[in-house]
Amino acid sequence: MKHYFVSAAIIQVNNGILCFQRGPSKFEYISHKYEFPGGKIEEGETPENALIREIKEELNLDIYQLDFFQTVEHQYPDFKITMHAFKCRANKFEEIQLNEHLNFKQLTISELSDLDWAAADIPFVEKLIYESNGRG
Repeated sequence: MKHYFVSAAIIQVNNGILCFQRGPSKFEYISHKYEFPGGKIEEGETPENALIREIKEELNLDIYQLDFFQTVEHQYPDFKITMHAFKCRANKFEEIQLNEHLNFKQLTISELSDLDWAAADIPFVEKLIYESNGRG
């Protein structure tokens, strides 16, 4: 089974978080699900550098103030991922280009649970909500 090492961006803009909807996939269980964007870490790359590169490629967006949030290990039916999430900031999100995603939303933390998330991203959503309730 393939094992991928990836980074994901929890992009904070104003009082919201940007959430992105995946396009169609050969794996039905991740098709059209929402996720925090990012991608594979290439050999010799740090998780932070991979994330900066991937967000520029996928969204034409510059991110900054990367702050490690959490690492999740998740096994889907066809592959396993180790995903490092970073909270970060972005300016000018109005200029986002959706090169790989279908849609995006800017939501408050309390609205995050309204979306249909990819399974590997759910622990990040749960931790964001938990921390926003004064815990953690």
